Amino acid sequence: MTTTQISVVHDLGALAHRLSHPAGARCVCEPPQVLADRSDGTVVRSGAIVAKAHAVDIDREALAARIALAAAPQLTGILLPPLTGPGQSLTVPGHPDPSGHSTPAPRPVTLWPLGAPVDPTDPDAAPWAEAAVLLARLHRTEPPFRLPPMRGPAKAARAVARMSAALSGDPAALPVLAGWRALPAWARGEAPAPAQRAGFLCHGDLHLGQLVRHPAPDGPWLLIDVDDAGAGDPAWDLGRPAAWYAAGLLPPEDWSAFLDAYRSAGGPAVPADGDPWPELDVPARALTVQTAALALVKCAVEQRDPDELEQLMIESCARIATLPPELAADHAS
Repeated sequence: MTTTQISVVHDLGALAHRLSHPAGARCVCEPPQVLADRSDGTVVRSGAIVAKAHAVDIDREALAARIALAAAPQLTGILLPPLTGPGQSLTVPGHPDPSGHSTPAPRPVTLWPLGAPVDPTDPDAAPWAEAAVLLARLHRTEPPFRLPPMRGPAKAARAVARMSAALSGDPAALPVLAGWRALPAWARGEAPAPAQRAGFLCHGDLHLGQLVRHPAPDGPWLLIDVDDAGAGDPAWDLGRPAAWYAAGLLPPEDWSAFLDAYRSAGGPAVPADGDPWPELDVPARALTVQTAALALVKCAVEQRDPDELEQLMIESCARIATLPPELAADHAS
Protein backbone atom coordinates (compact mmCIF):
# COMPACT_ATOMS: atom_id res chain seq x y z
CA MET A 1 0.00 0.00 0.00
CA THR A 2 1.42 3.41 -0.96
CA THR A 3 1.83 6.33 1.43
CA THR A 4 -1.16 8.03 -0.23
CA GLN A 5 -3.34 4.93 0.24
CA ILE A 6 -2.29 4.63 3.89
CA SER A 7 -3.21 8.27 4.45
CA VAL A 8 -6.65 7.88 2.84
CA VAL A 9 -7.39 4.69 4.81
CA HIS A 10 -6.30 6.37 8.05
CA ASP A 11 -8.46 9.45 7.46
CA LEU A 12 -11.50 7.41 6.44
CA GLY A 13 -11.12 5.15 9.46
CA ALA A 14 -10.82 8.14 11.79
CA LEU A 15 -13.93 9.74 10.26
CA ALA A 16 -16.01 6.57 10.53
CA HIS A 17 -14.74 5.97 14.06
CA ARG A 18 -15.75 9.45 15.26
CA LEU A 19 -19.23 9.08 13.83
CA SER A 20 -19.79 5.59 15.22
CA HIS A 21 -18.78 6.59 18.78
CA PRO A 22 -20.42 9.51 20.64
CA ALA A 23 -18.00 11.95 22.24
CA GLY A 24 -16.68 10.57 25.50
CA ALA A 25 -17.95 7.03 24.86
CA ARG A 26 -15.59 4.23 25.84
CA CYS A 27 -14.33 2.40 22.75
CA VAL A 28 -13.88 -1.37 22.79
CA CYS A 29 -14.18 -1.94 19.03
CA GLU A 30 -11.62 -3.31 16.61
CA PRO A 31 -9.40 -0.98 14.54
CA PRO A 32 -10.90 0.34 11.27
CA GLN A 33 -11.19 -2.35 8.59
CA VAL A 34 -10.41 -1.80 4.90
CA LEU A 35 -13.28 -3.29 2.87
CA ALA A 36 -12.03 -2.20 -0.57
CA ASP A 37 -9.14 -0.19 -1.96
CA ARG A 38 -9.32 0.32 -5.73
CA SER A 39 -8.66 3.15 -8.14
CA ASP A 40 -12.38 3.97 -8.21
CA GLY A 41 -12.88 4.05 -4.45
CA THR A 42 -11.54 3.26 -0.99
CA VAL A 43 -13.99 1.85 1.58
CA VAL A 44 -13.26 1.62 5.31
CA ARG A 45 -15.46 0.43 8.17
CA SER A 46 -15.40 1.38 11.82
CA GLY A 47 -18.11 -0.02 14.05
CA ALA A 48 -21.46 0.37 12.32
CA ILE A 49 -20.26 3.11 9.93
CA VAL A 50 -18.77 2.64 6.45
CA ALA A 51 -16.90 5.55 4.82
CA LYS A 52 -16.16 5.62 1.10
CA ALA A 53 -13.71 7.96 -0.62
CA HIS A 54 -14.69 8.16 -4.27
CA ALA A 55 -12.33 8.58 -7.20
CA VAL A 56 -10.52 11.92 -7.50
CA ASP A 57 -11.85 12.48 -11.03
CA ILE A 58 -15.47 11.48 -10.36
CA ASP A 59 -18.22 13.70 -11.75
CA ARG A 60 -19.35 15.31 -8.51
CA GLU A 61 -22.67 16.61 -9.81
CA ALA A 62 -23.56 13.14 -11.07
CA LEU A 63 -22.41 11.59 -7.79
CA ALA A 64 -24.63 13.98 -5.83
CA ALA A 65 -27.63 12.94 -7.96
CA ARG A 66 -26.87 9.26 -7.37
CA ILE A 67 -26.50 9.70 -3.61
CA ALA A 68 -29.79 11.60 -3.59
CA LEU A 69 -31.33 8.68 -5.48
CA ALA A 70 -30.23 6.24 -2.78
CA ALA A 71 -31.87 8.49 -0.19
CA ALA A 72 -35.13 8.97 -2.14
CA PRO A 73 -38.28 7.55 -0.46
CA GLN A 74 -39.24 5.82 -3.73
CA LEU A 75 -36.16 3.59 -3.38
CA THR A 76 -36.78 2.55 0.22
CA GLY A 77 -36.38 -1.20 0.50
CA ILE A 78 -34.40 -1.36 -2.76
CA LEU A 79 -31.25 0.74 -2.26
CA LEU A 80 -29.27 1.10 0.97
CA PRO A 81 -29.75 4.75 2.00
CA PRO A 82 -26.71 6.88 2.84
CA LEU A 83 -26.06 8.45 6.24
CA THR A 84 -24.86 11.70 4.65
CA GLY A 85 -24.47 13.29 1.26
CA PRO A 86 -21.17 13.67 -0.58
CA GLY A 87 -20.40 17.11 0.89
CA GLN A 88 -17.57 16.00 3.15
CA SER A 89 -14.21 15.51 1.51
CA LEU A 90 -10.67 14.47 2.25
CA THR A 91 -7.56 16.00 0.70
CA VAL A 92 -5.14 13.46 -0.74
CA PRO A 93 -2.08 13.85 -2.95
CA GLY A 94 -2.97 14.21 -6.61
CA HIS A 95 -1.12 13.03 -9.69
CA PRO A 96 2.32 14.60 -10.16
CA ASP A 97 2.40 17.46 -12.63
CA PRO A 98 5.06 17.62 -15.40
CA SER A 99 7.52 19.29 -12.99
CA GLY A 100 7.30 16.28 -10.68
CA HIS A 101 5.37 18.05 -7.94
CA SER A 102 2.14 16.72 -6.48
CA THR A 103 -0.89 18.90 -5.89
CA PRO A 104 -3.63 18.18 -3.34
CA ALA A 105 -6.85 16.78 -4.78
CA PRO A 106 -10.05 16.55 -2.74
CA ARG A 107 -11.96 13.27 -2.81
CA PRO A 108 -15.67 13.26 -2.01
CA VAL A 109 -16.57 10.98 0.90
CA THR A 110 -19.95 9.35 1.55
CA LEU A 111 -21.04 7.60 4.73
CA TRP A 112 -23.21 4.49 4.94
CA PRO A 113 -24.64 2.13 7.53
CA LEU A 114 -22.93 -1.24 7.83
CA GLY A 115 -24.63 -4.15 6.08
CA ALA A 116 -23.85 -7.87 6.04
CA PRO A 117 -22.51 -8.93 2.61
CA VAL A 118 -23.08 -12.14 0.67
CA ASP A 119 -20.97 -14.97 2.08
CA PRO A 120 -18.47 -15.88 -0.68
CA THR A 121 -17.76 -19.23 0.99
CA ASP A 122 -21.37 -20.43 0.64
CA PRO A 123 -22.30 -20.33 -3.06
CA ASP A 124 -25.41 -22.44 -2.47
CA ALA A 125 -26.85 -19.63 -0.37
CA ALA A 126 -26.17 -16.92 -2.96
CA PRO A 127 -29.29 -14.70 -3.13
CA TRP A 128 -29.81 -14.79 -6.90
CA ALA A 129 -33.60 -14.69 -6.67
CA GLU A 130 -33.52 -11.87 -4.12
CA ALA A 131 -31.15 -9.87 -6.33
CA ALA A 132 -33.46 -10.36 -9.30
CA VAL A 133 -36.50 -9.11 -7.38
CA LEU A 134 -34.61 -6.01 -6.24
CA LEU A 135 -33.56 -5.33 -9.83
CA ALA A 136 -37.11 -5.74 -11.10
CA ARG A 137 -38.37 -3.30 -8.47
CA LEU A 138 -35.60 -0.85 -9.33
CA HIS A 139 -36.31 -1.06 -13.06
CA ARG A 140 -40.05 -0.55 -12.48
CA THR A 141 -39.49 2.58 -10.37
CA GLU A 142 -40.03 5.87 -12.15
CA PRO A 143 -36.86 7.98 -11.73
CA PRO A 144 -37.74 10.55 -9.04
CA PHE A 145 -35.73 13.27 -10.79
CA ARG A 146 -33.44 13.72 -13.76
CA LEU A 147 -30.50 11.31 -13.55
CA PRO A 148 -27.23 10.97 -15.44
CA PRO A 149 -26.87 8.02 -17.82
CA MET A 150 -26.17 4.62 -16.30
CA ARG A 151 -22.38 4.14 -16.47
CA GLY A 152 -22.24 0.46 -17.50
CA PRO A 153 -21.04 1.00 -21.10
CA ALA A 154 -18.60 3.70 -19.96
CA LYS A 155 -17.09 1.29 -17.41
CA ALA A 156 -16.71 -1.38 -20.06
CA ALA A 157 -14.91 1.13 -22.30
CA ARG A 158 -12.65 2.12 -19.42
CA ALA A 159 -11.74 -1.52 -18.76
CA VAL A 160 -10.79 -2.04 -22.40
CA ALA A 161 -8.73 1.17 -22.38
CA ARG A 162 -6.87 -0.02 -19.26
CA MET A 163 -6.18 -3.35 -20.92
CA SER A 164 -4.92 -1.68 -24.10
CA ALA A 165 -2.52 0.48 -22.09
CA ALA A 166 -1.28 -2.39 -19.92
CA LEU A 167 -0.90 -4.89 -22.79
CA SER A 168 0.09 -2.64 -25.67
CA GLY A 169 1.13 -4.89 -28.56
CA ASP A 170 0.53 -8.09 -26.56
CA PRO A 171 -1.33 -10.70 -28.66
CA ALA A 172 -3.13 -11.89 -25.50
CA ALA A 173 -5.38 -8.83 -25.82
CA LEU A 174 -6.43 -9.53 -29.41
CA PRO A 175 -9.46 -11.78 -28.66
CA VAL A 176 -10.80 -9.23 -26.19
CA LEU A 177 -10.32 -6.36 -28.63
CA ALA A 178 -12.03 -8.37 -31.36
CA GLY A 179 -15.00 -9.03 -29.08
CA TRP A 180 -15.12 -5.34 -28.21
CA ARG A 181 -15.15 -4.22 -31.85
CA ALA A 182 -18.05 -6.60 -32.55
CA LEU A 183 -20.31 -4.67 -30.16
CA PRO A 184 -22.62 -1.85 -31.27
CA ALA A 185 -21.54 1.71 -30.51
CA TRP A 186 -23.99 2.20 -27.63
CA ALA A 187 -22.57 -0.80 -25.74
CA ARG A 188 -19.08 0.68 -26.10
CA GLY A 189 -20.22 3.98 -24.60
CA GLU A 190 -19.81 5.76 -27.94
CA ALA A 191 -23.51 6.51 -28.56
CA PRO A 192 -26.74 6.74 -26.57
CA ALA A 193 -28.67 3.54 -25.93
CA PRO A 194 -31.69 2.95 -28.19
CA ALA A 195 -34.39 5.42 -27.14
CA GLN A 196 -36.97 2.77 -26.27
CA ARG A 197 -34.49 1.08 -23.93
CA ALA A 198 -32.82 4.12 -22.36
CA GLY A 199 -35.24 5.57 -19.83
CA PHE A 200 -35.22 2.92 -17.10
CA LEU A 201 -33.69 3.30 -13.67
CA CYS A 202 -30.64 1.00 -13.63
CA HIS A 203 -27.99 -0.01 -11.10
CA GLY A 204 -25.20 -0.16 -13.68
CA ASP A 205 -22.86 -2.67 -11.99
CA LEU A 206 -24.89 -5.58 -10.66
CA HIS A 207 -23.08 -8.53 -9.05
CA LEU A 208 -23.50 -10.32 -5.73
CA GLY A 209 -20.96 -8.03 -4.08
CA GLN A 210 -23.53 -5.25 -4.48
CA LEU A 211 -25.98 -6.76 -1.99
CA VAL A 212 -26.02 -6.49 1.79
CA ARG A 213 -28.45 -7.37 4.54
CA HIS A 214 -29.49 -4.31 6.51
CA PRO A 215 -29.85 -4.12 9.42
CA ALA A 216 -26.98 -6.58 9.78
CA PRO A 217 -26.80 -9.48 10.10
CA ASP A 218 -30.23 -10.75 9.03
CA GLY A 219 -32.22 -7.78 7.68
CA PRO A 220 -33.64 -7.74 4.15
CA TRP A 221 -31.30 -7.67 1.16
CA LEU A 222 -30.63 -4.24 -0.36
CA LEU A 223 -28.58 -3.04 -3.32
CA ILE A 224 -25.49 -0.92 -2.59
CA ASP A 225 -22.95 1.15 -4.55
CA VAL A 226 -24.86 3.62 -6.71
CA ASP A 227 -21.75 5.11 -8.34
CA ASP A 228 -22.86 3.77 -11.74
CA ALA A 229 -26.64 4.12 -11.36
CA GLY A 230 -28.73 6.14 -13.77
CA ALA A 231 -31.03 6.01 -16.75
CA GLY A 232 -30.37 3.29 -19.29
CA ASP A 233 -31.17 -0.15 -20.67
CA PRO A 234 -32.30 -2.42 -17.81
CA ALA A 235 -30.94 -5.47 -19.64
CA TRP A 236 -27.44 -4.26 -18.69
CA ASP A 237 -28.14 -5.15 -15.06
CA LEU A 238 -28.90 -8.73 -16.13
CA GLY A 239 -25.88 -8.86 -18.41
CA ARG A 240 -23.25 -10.09 -15.94
CA PRO A 241 -25.22 -13.13 -14.67
CA ALA A 242 -26.20 -13.83 -18.29
CA ALA A 243 -22.55 -13.68 -19.33
CA TRP A 244 -21.50 -16.00 -16.51
CA TYR A 245 -24.24 -18.44 -17.45
CA ALA A 246 -23.24 -18.37 -21.12
CA ALA A 247 -19.59 -18.99 -20.18
CA GLY A 248 -20.48 -21.89 -17.88
CA LEU A 249 -19.55 -20.03 -14.68
CA LEU A 250 -23.11 -19.75 -13.32
CA PRO A 251 -24.99 -23.04 -12.85
CA PRO A 252 -28.20 -23.35 -14.93
CA GLU A 253 -30.31 -23.69 -11.78
CA ASP A 254 -28.98 -20.37 -10.43
CA TRP A 255 -29.56 -18.65 -13.77
CA SER A 256 -33.11 -20.04 -13.91
CA ALA A 257 -33.81 -18.88 -10.35
CA PHE A 258 -32.53 -15.41 -11.20
CA LEU A 259 -34.40 -15.06 -14.50
CA ASP A 260 -37.65 -16.58 -13.19
CA ALA A 261 -37.66 -14.32 -10.12
CA TYR A 262 -37.01 -11.24 -12.27
CA ARG A 263 -39.87 -12.11 -14.61
CA SER A 264 -42.23 -12.97 -11.76
CA ALA A 265 -41.53 -9.57 -10.21
CA GLY A 266 -42.49 -7.81 -13.44
CA GLY A 267 -39.01 -6.79 -14.54
CA PRO A 268 -39.13 -4.92 -17.88
CA ALA A 269 -35.69 -5.90 -19.25
CA VAL A 270 -36.92 -9.11 -20.91
CA PRO A 271 -40.31 -10.44 -22.09
CA ALA A 272 -42.48 -12.15 -19.48
CA ASP A 273 -41.90 -15.47 -21.25
CA GLY A 274 -40.06 -16.84 -24.23
CA ASP A 275 -36.46 -16.32 -25.26
CA PRO A 276 -34.73 -13.55 -23.23
CA TRP A 277 -31.53 -13.51 -25.30
CA PRO A 278 -32.52 -10.96 -27.97
CA GLU A 279 -32.52 -8.39 -25.13
CA LEU A 280 -29.63 -9.85 -23.14
CA ASP A 281 -27.22 -10.68 -25.96
CA VAL A 282 -25.41 -7.36 -26.30
CA PRO A 283 -25.12 -6.54 -22.56
CA ALA A 284 -23.90 -10.09 -21.85
CA ARG A 285 -21.25 -9.81 -24.55
CA ALA A 286 -20.16 -6.36 -23.37
CA LEU A 287 -19.77 -7.54 -19.78
CA THR A 288 -17.87 -10.62 -20.95
CA VAL A 289 -15.40 -8.31 -22.68
CA GLN A 290 -15.18 -6.06 -19.62
CA THR A 291 -14.49 -9.01 -17.32
CA ALA A 292 -11.86 -10.44 -19.65
CA ALA A 293 -10.16 -7.06 -20.05
CA LEU A 294 -9.89 -6.52 -16.30
CA ALA A 295 -8.65 -10.09 -15.86
CA LEU A 296 -5.81 -9.45 -18.30
CA VAL A 297 -4.90 -6.20 -16.52
CA LYS A 298 -4.77 -8.08 -13.22
CA CYS A 299 -2.62 -10.81 -14.76
CA ALA A 300 -0.22 -8.21 -16.15
CA VAL A 301 0.11 -6.49 -12.77
CA GLU A 302 0.65 -9.82 -10.99
CA GLN A 303 2.91 -11.16 -13.76
CA ARG A 304 1.06 -14.42 -14.22
CA ASP A 305 -1.01 -16.32 -16.75
CA PRO A 306 -4.82 -16.26 -16.58
CA ASP A 307 -6.38 -18.85 -14.30
CA GLU A 308 -9.06 -21.25 -15.52
CA LEU A 309 -12.01 -18.93 -14.91
CA GLU A 310 -10.26 -15.92 -16.43
CA GLN A 311 -9.32 -17.98 -19.47
CA LEU A 312 -12.97 -18.96 -19.95
CA MET A 313 -13.97 -15.31 -20.23
CA ILE A 314 -11.12 -14.55 -22.63
CA GLU A 315 -12.10 -17.48 -24.84
CA SER A 316 -15.69 -16.26 -24.75
CA CYS A 317 -14.50 -12.98 -26.30
CA ALA A 318 -13.07 -14.91 -29.25
CA ARG A 319 -16.47 -16.52 -29.80
CA ILE A 320 -18.21 -13.15 -29.47
CA ALA A 321 -16.12 -11.79 -32.32
CA THR A 322 -17.49 -14.47 -34.65
CA LEU A 323 -21.18 -13.75 -33.95
CA PRO A 324 -23.16 -12.34 -36.86
CA PRO A 325 -23.19 -8.53 -36.76
CA GLU A 326 -26.96 -8.48 -37.31
CA LEU A 327 -27.40 -9.56 -33.67
CA ALA A 328 -26.12 -6.19 -32.55
CA ALA A 329 -28.13 -4.40 -35.21
CA ASP A 330 -31.33 -6.17 -34.20
CA HIS A 331 -30.79 -5.25 -30.54
CA ALA A 332 -30.12 -1.61 -31.35
CA SER A 333 -33.08 -1.22 -33.69
